[in-house]
Amino acid sequence: MSAPNIETIVSLAKRRGFVYPSSEIYGGLGSSWDYGPMGIELYNNVKQAWWRWMVYERDDIEGLDSSIILNRLVWKYSGHEDTFSDPLVDCKECNSRFRADKLEQEYRIENNIPWSVAFVPPAPFDDIKCRNCGEINWTDERPFNLMFRTHVGATAEDDPDALVYLRPETAQGIFINFLNVLNTSRRKLPFGVAQIGKSFRNEVTPGNFIFRTREFEQMEMEYFVKPGEDESAHQEWIDACNQWFQSIGISQANLRLYEQPKEELAHYAKRTVDIQYRFFPERKEEERQWDELMGIANRTDFDLKTHSKKPEDAEGKRLNPDSTEDLSYFDEQTKQRFYPYVIEPAAGVNRTVLALLMDAYSEKTNDKGETRVILKLHHSMAPIKVAVLPLAKNKPEIVGMAKAIKRSLQPVLRAVYDDTGGIGKLYARQDEIGTPFCVTVDHQSLEDEAVTVRDRDSWEQERVKVADLATHLRQRFVLEPGQ
Repeated sequence: MSAPNIETIVSLAKRRGFVYPSSEIYGGLGSSWDYGPMGIELYNNVKQAWWRWMVYERDDIEGLDSSIILNRLVWKYSGHEDTFSDPLVDCKECNSRFRADKLEQEYRIENNIPWSVAFVPPAPFDDIKCRNCGEINWTDERPFNLMFRTHVGATAEDDPDALVYLRPETAQGIFINFLNVLNTSRRKLPFGVAQIGKSFRNEVTPGNFIFRTREFEQMEMEYFVKPGEDESAHQEWIDACNQWFQSIGISQANLRLYEQPKEELAHYAKRTVDIQYRFFPERKEEERQWDELMGIANRTDFDLKTHSKKPEDAEGKRLNPDSTEDLSYFDEQTKQRFYPYVIEPAAGVNRTVLALLMDAYSEKTNDKGETRVILKLHHSMAPIKVAVLPLAKNKPEIVGMAKAIKRSLQPVLRAVYDDTGGIGKLYARQDEIGTPFCVTVDHQSLEDEAVTVRDRDSWEQERVKVADLATHLRQRFVLEPGQ
């Protein structure tokens, strides 16, 4: 079958309890989504797998959970107050609003114009038609800051000093805690600090389901290295992250590395490579099928310098007169003090979940000619690992045995009991939510103390003794990414 598009996943997600439109009974709220019973399990599995790989399986990474609301000065000196914005243009005919850079990017792709060819404003907007009304009549481009503003304190609305922001990224919470982690963990370079947490961006054009939302969770790590060792460390993390996505079940065929050209680089970045996924296979142009799954940036020493009290510019002026700390690093071996370079792998949980759902989606025809959806999730990502099903729910002996088996498996695996339909429908339901194995208790089970174990992907069945069931399932499961 051809690759599914996002609309196919939206239908499956609501039908099977992965993702619901938020505030739906009140008409919803644009770009807001709630994770249902199956979705939150998949969502948590992604975070747990990333944390295990990033923190537990390495010996040079520490964890952190910083505050969502930080001192406003953090965002002043990080540059977010002045530069964290998207360029906006409005269609004067229908008042639709768009990101100017995205319109330009699509224009370049459609017309095979490389980024090395510079446009002179207002081009290319003399040729771009509005997606909604088809007219060409644009406002001038203007910046729009993406940070959500709020206030703290009882007199917040009357006090301009009470202005704060919901954090637009988790990275700054790591940078301002660099010395805290360094001193309490007694680390030496190179080492990293990992964090999973919510971020908020007032996106101009959110959409495409959970691909772009205003509230999202990031899995981010800042890896601190000596200047001069940054380029090799950067490449190592690019290769490692690319392999990790494959280890949790995303096909290599749907992943690619994208080297950001100089024109796209953030002002602090020496080099950035995106791991892209084929989120939009239905699009005609090959380049428009791909978008960012993870960004891996070499941020140089920009962040630690801008948050430190000592650095000066070329004219000898203090870069940060408000800071109380110097975030430099003293190397005991060389007796030198310097600001470490930072390698930053950063991924969104939402986009990882979406990529997993799209990559796992498949269809299969049964012997009756019926098309069934099978979600071939990696075992470690599957919301439910085993479903225990009674062949006859009106037989107390069969029901009791099935429930006892479910209880015995629950401490080892995420297991559920289900008797809300015929066995065919129960199998189909578990296939659609990605359950790797179904265990069926039938009349014969009462006599031979054995059950039928059905495989999600092949639909093959085998008879297994109840006493051997837990061991049998553990042997068949691939629970750890990469195994």
